[in-house]
Amino acid sequence: MDNTLTREDIAPIREPYITLNNDFPGIRGLMAFRPDTAAALGELANALLRDSEGLSMAERELIATHVSYLNDCFYCHHSHGEIACIYLDGDRELVNQVRTDYQQAGISEKLKALLGIAAKVQQSGKAVTREDVDKARLAGATDRDIHDTVLIAAAFCLFNRYVDGLSARVPSDMSSYPLRAQQIADNGYGNHILTTRQPGT
Repeated sequence: MDNTLTREDIAPIREPYITLNNDFPGIRGLMAFRPDTAAALGELANALLRDSEGLSMAERELIATHVSYLNDCFYCHHSHGEIACIYLDGDRELVNQVRTDYQQAGISEKLKALLGIAAKVQQSGKAVTREDVDKARLAGATDRDIHDTVLIAAAFCLFNRYVDGLSARVPSDMSSYPLRAQQIADNGYGNHILTTRQPGT
């Protein structure tokens, strides 16, 4: 297996544009800066990514990972890719395929169709067509699956732009991402990320 690091595997070195008065990584540092808005964002993330009705939690995290990758948000696509990896019993190869070329990944036709919709949302909500939705339905997607896919994709455009628009700190130690992902897999998205020391910080 080729272990050569690519551009996507090397964390950008940067400092936040504003003084956060904390050293939490990524969106966690921004949320700690404004706990009042963090509470709403955490509730949204839990509702979208921890729900197991319809889409599995692994599928939800894969959608988040793919959209974050398309938005070139290093912190988010690695963070959520690692969470997906936990739900997929460590299948990092599958996560990487979904991140970069989901059509060739060993996933269901339904998820491929939904990822296609998510990729359209990443461009513009108006890029999604009736044909995209019909294709997902034919592959077995329910209205709830389609709804949640669009909302996950839209929410991650918000999260990604929040992280990169304020130049949130990106951990360079790649071994820290699976450790932080395990905290989310165990405890969900909530205030613990603002009050608990994070691995790799």
